Amino acid sequence: MKENKTLEFKEDITNTFLKTVSAFSNYGGGSIIFGVRDDGSIAGLADPEKACLDIENKINDTIQPQPDYELTVQYEKKTVTLKVHAGMEKPYMYKSKAYRRNDTATIEVDKLELTRLILQGRNLNYEQLAAKAQDLTFQSLERKAVQEIGISQLNRDVLKTLDLYSDTEGFNHAAELLADRNSFPGIDMARFGDSISIILKRVTYEHMSVLDELEQAVQVYRDYYQYEVIKGVERVKVEKVPEVAFREALANALIHRTWDVNAHIRVLMFEDRIEITSPGGLPSGMTEDEYLKGSASVLRNPILGNIFYRLHIVEILGTGILRIRGAYRGSGKRPAFEVSDNVIKVVLPVLDSLELTEDEKIIYDALSSTMPKSAGDITNSVPFGRSKVIAVLKRLIAKNAVVVHGNGRGTKYSR
Repeated sequence: MKENKTLEFKEDITNTFLKTVSAFSNYGGGSIIFGVRDDGSIAGLADPEKACLDIENKINDTIQPQPDYELTVQYEKKTVTLKVHAGMEKPYMYKSKAYRRNDTATIEVDKLELTRLILQGRNLNYEQLAAKAQDLTFQSLERKAVQEIGISQLNRDVLKTLDLYSDTEGFNHAAELLADRNSFPGIDMARFGDSISIILKRVTYEHMSVLDELEQAVQVYRDYYQYEVIKGVERVKVEKVPEVAFREALANALIHRTWDVNAHIRVLMFEDRIEITSPGGLPSGMTEDEYLKGSASVLRNPILGNIFYRLHIVEILGTGILRIRGAYRGSGKRPAFEVSDNVIKVVLPVLDSLELTEDEKIIYDALSSTMPKSAGDITNSVPFGRSKVIAVLKRLIAKNAVVVHGNGRGTKYSR
């Protein structure tokens, strides 16, 4: 057992643990085990029950507001476990400062992060705050709304229904993002040659409606990653990178990014891939596993996300990862997703053709892109025995045509 982002060891009881109580209360919860050395070996406490009382008093006297926690004693080891739950009344402060975990260390949050915690404690998002500029126009939004929603015009009542305006606060940040002109950063795009030092094109779309930024970025993508070929009497469009994947990745970057950071969404275009990097890590309450599996949707900007959904820019909210992966079905390449505390990167490789044997096609067709299947499930749906199914699956995995989930007896497969 080792220390990690949600687990800390304390050999004895000193006030330093109170910073970690603040951090766990503010971000996702965690446990502190007293009587354990940093290397995970047991040191034990002289009087665990007295230690519990001491820990409780220190927390109650110094952490504001009162955090949600529980204490248990491990009598055989003479250790005490303090389990701290994530709280709803953020920020939880120790000596007027709020803390967060950074891997195995506990550090003070900066002013920007403290503001975010205060908003969370008030059950508010940044996009809900009143915009500084109130002289906003919405020609692009109105054009799209008339076309997709079926309204006759974008009047004040419609703006209220879309949660972009209130009589008391006026327009909010979400409205400003959708306005024809605004002060927010946008999308920075660069097209590279043979190396990253050779820039063939550089363009930045900013201070305009995010709807316009998205469409102009998609047009740049089309210039480089789509072309037409003539087959017989028809012109056939060929996509080097699936447009649905690019559009979904960029729309999700706009919906999920942190807008209180003065940084652009970055789109880097190479011969073999596109990289889309979005400021801000995962929203609070979503794990990396949930994000990658597309099994949960926690919107950092729910107003913006709902409008993108109403305008049919994105499909059902929370299915973006699945749609991006689905766009690569039938290709030997797979999109990649990288998640850190401060950024999310989506890598969209250039498509290549997936050449399969007849046996591989049968197995491939029996798989689903959303519901992984076990080898037994696949065997029941194809005219092969289990040993041949396993052998063909190995070949498909080597061709990057199949994704493996889990290991051992619980192993499952999908496209």
